[in-house]
Amino acid sequence: MAARGCRALHRESVGQRESSPEPSERSDAWLIARAHELIVASQVNDQQLQFSTADEINELLDEGRRRGEPSLVAQLLRASAVIRLVTRGHAELADPLLDELISHSRRHGLTVMEADGRALLARRMMLVNNHEVTLDETAKALAMLNGKLSPDPLTGRRAWERQVALALQDIALVLTQLGVYEMADEEMTRAEEFIRSSGGPHQIAVHLINRTRMLVGWGLRLERADRMDEAADRFALASALATSVEGPWPDSLHPRSHRDQSAADQVPVVGSAHALAKPGGEHVPRLDRLLQRSRYPRELLITSLALSRCLEHDGDHDDALEVLRHARREMVGDPSEPPLQLSLIREFARLCGPDDGQAATALSQYNAALESELWMLREVRMATLISRRDHERLRRQHGDITRQALQDPLTGLANRRALDERMDLLVVDPDAHPLSVALCDLDGFKGVNDRCSHAEGDDVLRVVASTLRDTLRANDVVARYGGDEFVVLMPTTTLGDAEAALTRAVDAVRELPQDLSRGVTLSIGVVAVTHQEGSGHALTRADAAMYQAKRGGGSRVFARRSTVPLGADEVVEPDTPA
Repeated sequence: MAARGCRALHRESVGQRESSPEPSERSDAWLIARAHELIVASQVNDQQLQFSTADEINELLDEGRRRGEPSLVAQLLRASAVIRLVTRGHAELADPLLDELISHSRRHGLTVMEADGRALLARRMMLVNNHEVTLDETAKALAMLNGKLSPDPLTGRRAWERQVALALQDIALVLTQLGVYEMADEEMTRAEEFIRSSGGPHQIAVHLINRTRMLVGWGLRLERADRMDEAADRFALASALATSVEGPWPDSLHPRSHRDQSAADQVPVVGSAHALAKPGGEHVPRLDRLLQRSRYPRELLITSLALSRCLEHDGDHDDALEVLRHARREMVGDPSEPPLQLSLIREFARLCGPDDGQAATALSQYNAALESELWMLREVRMATLISRRDHERLRRQHGDITRQALQDPLTGLANRRALDERMDLLVVDPDAHPLSVALCDLDGFKGVNDRCSHAEGDDVLRVVASTLRDTLRANDVVARYGGDEFVVLMPTTTLGDAEAALTRAVDAVRELPQDLSRGVTLSIGVVAVTHQEGSGHALTRADAAMYQAKRGGGSRVFARRSTVPLGADEVVEPDTPA
């Protein structure tokens, strides 16, 4: 997209924001759709527009966090991280967002989103040349999405399938950067299965472009290994896919003010694919224009290689060399896209080198031996990835079995068994004291089941559970006690600090949107556990304190400092008003 078109999109975006409702008045679906639009808008050569998209995605993410719906938050975190990753000089700003995306998704059991977060983290590590972490994170992402996947019951099937396709594409992009094209092709094939049933024109176009890019890179790598026939096959297939992009392209999010131009005229890798399949002077004017708008290293490298080859085919040897020189200067100090950089160096050496003589023969033999060694290293890298993926898969399977025995299947929180085990340990651990224990009960939950359905009641339990979990500290233990009751264990927390934290949780549940909470609130009783009492005695006191919170009107915290259990029928003045 040219800068003029980008500015038009920027004006359109700003105009929409000035005349449209605030994010708080929009639906979850609108927030997600807008986030995808912002990702597209950020991938342009207009720094002002990039900053504008970053500001707006921050607003959407703040609104998503306020609503607290786990899948919504995860998708907005992903969008925010991607926008930072594609903005030159801002990639490091994606680090805390990726950490939050991974931890948030893991906490809420959003396997697909966690896998996507790890794929994006691997992509980030490629930018700083940390291949070890890249391999680890990619292997983890592959293991998470390996085999049969179960749809998220809280996400519509089409929306879930689009999430899976995005995650698989992000994994495939990292595998492409690593030069492991066979594995990248497998993941893209899997992504295509989900896109066929649930993808719109934009996602179809993006998938075809990504696959075209992968095939071009694969063809260039095969050329370096002197497997020219196989390389030609990849280029031909890339060109065919590039032609297929033109179908969904006009209805994708990309063209905007350039709807009269083809994808081949606007997307560097699409135009380059045609040129690499059949080099010739007819491609030069288009590639010249595409090179000017090539924003990312992979676009610069692929377009430069394609343009140089077409110029050479047309007899412009010096111009072909100058294109490669320019690309080499642009890539100085940039560690990204190592396979493509090697292809650039090979092409430059080929055009610069002598055409005959012993020196040329020796260099040719050296190049063949070096490429053979690099091909073996590529095989080792692929074997390493597969080994780490399989190890991670076995580790996850073992962890799943253990977790299922200690996890409530509805909310994903610790179950009664896990609570009892953890509480017995904390009560006798002097380092865990001061230790506070709270019992939480939903106000008005029975009415939800009576008015609506048990399925909607289950949704309310999930939302309240995730809100309670997100409001408290990472080392606090939140468990489902049974029905609509939850228990919170708060190690190294005084009663006063516990009361303050739980009051924030009560407020967060009260402020949930009506369509999520159905109007339920929380009543909480909290007590300080002594070294002498058992866990059962402490829970009895917390339960009695919770009833006092309900008698006080509900949607509040009652902190009981006395160690004498209250009878359920006993009416007392609160020890601490909240």
